[in-house]
Amino acid sequence: MNDRHTRRFGLGTATCLVMGNIIGGGIFLLPASVAPFGTVSLVAFGVLTVGAVALALVFGRLAERHPDTGGPYVYAREAFGDFAGFLSAWSYWTMTWVSNAALAVAAVGYVHVLLPGHPTKGTDLAVALIALWLPAVANFAGTRYIGLVQTVSTVLKFVPLLFIAVVGLFFFDPHNLGAFHEGSGSALGGMSAAAAILLYSYVGVESAAMSAGEVRDPERNVGRATVLGTIGSAVVYLLGTVAVFGTVAHDKLVKSQAPFSDAVNAMFGGHWGGTVVALAAVVSIIGALNGWTLMSAQSPYAAAKDGLFPAAFLTKRRGVPTFGVLAAGVLASALTVLNYLTGSGGVFEILVLITTFSATVPYLLAAGAQVYFLLSGRRDQVRPARFARDLTLALTAFGFTFWLVAGAGYAAIYQGVLFLFAGILVYAVMAARRTARQEDDRAAAQLPTPRQPEAVPPPAADDAALPRTT
Repeated sequence: MNDRHTRRFGLGTATCLVMGNIIGGGIFLLPASVAPFGTVSLVAFGVLTVGAVALALVFGRLAERHPDTGGPYVYAREAFGDFAGFLSAWSYWTMTWVSNAALAVAAVGYVHVLLPGHPTKGTDLAVALIALWLPAVANFAGTRYIGLVQTVSTVLKFVPLLFIAVVGLFFFDPHNLGAFHEGSGSALGGMSAAAAILLYSYVGVESAAMSAGEVRDPERNVGRATVLGTIGSAVVYLLGTVAVFGTVAHDKLVKSQAPFSDAVNAMFGGHWGGTVVALAAVVSIIGALNGWTLMSAQSPYAAAKDGLFPAAFLTKRRGVPTFGVLAAGVLASALTVLNYLTGSGGVFEILVLITTFSATVPYLLAAGAQVYFLLSGRRDQVRPARFARDLTLALTAFGFTFWLVAGAGYAAIYQGVLFLFAGILVYAVMAARRTARQEDDRAAAQLPTPRQPEAVPPPAADDAALPRTT
């Protein structure tokens, strides 16, 4: 498509897409969330980073052999068939629009810091809806504007976070760290408990693979962008958490509602840190919503091409599946409105639990697909010289994702499985329609061609002119 609003993502933009989707708003509360477990949580973070990088490398390998839009859906369907592919697409689609609603609600809290006052429920809802639809407008404008917003927002949030992370090391005081393991139980138990909170920090590593069809030279750039984006995010996560641990006293950090703001105030004095961090958080969330809005359309688009999602999801303008963007925006908006009508709990929190489980289904299937490709005699498509290394990476990624499932908690798994099973009805309807179309096509192909009546040749002109004799 030679539209001026359409531009395929280069390596830099694809990397920003990965980083922007991984780093959302959660990082700004992360240090306080894991502080009660002690500095053993930093060890947990390091272990998780190894698993996330392994998963990123697996996505890069898979994109080399199948560089198409859809990422995990494409790999699952190629390896295990239509049903596994549908489950991957359904779970991923669910995760994206529900988490978009959660991000929009999280943005409201940071806007309160920037614009203090006495907000009403109506104004909060308006802010949340604006946060949802501004990125949607960028998506409707085409891939060119998606890439621009993603690059700018990633730089604007990466630079201040990295600044705090690096400068904070110069103000690092070991006395602020507290004990290696806080509370009762073993250090291993504390690490596992901290890991349960940190597990979803790396959701988004698949972003470049999901949009492989919009990436230039995807066989090379998807893998590079995935690894570079994951490592870049890990640097911000790890250094930022260490800096906050070392600049904010442990007893204060455990109770902190804004740990990065407290770190800035501890380093430079005053109370302006909250405003700076709140602004960075809003930019971070808008950037994440921009990328996740695109992701919410890519998976159903890929499935619709194979007849596993409604054909409406195939609508594409300026390089973007616009119906998918619209559908995700409407669903996320409805969920946001429901949240403010019912309060902060209730239906909204139940559905948010679904995202924690839904994110793992495509990851497990993708890692399993790589193991299948390696062991099924198709090693020529996954570089046989690297067979041992690729198999180790695939098993590590599978183990990492399995740990994600275990860390999600019983409630998340229960709610997620129910919603996953609800998708079976959708699959049954779509599969029945596709089978009916295929049978109609076969029947039409087998119908005999109607015989045309034989034409009677007219009498020759010379014979007609001869006199009739007896």
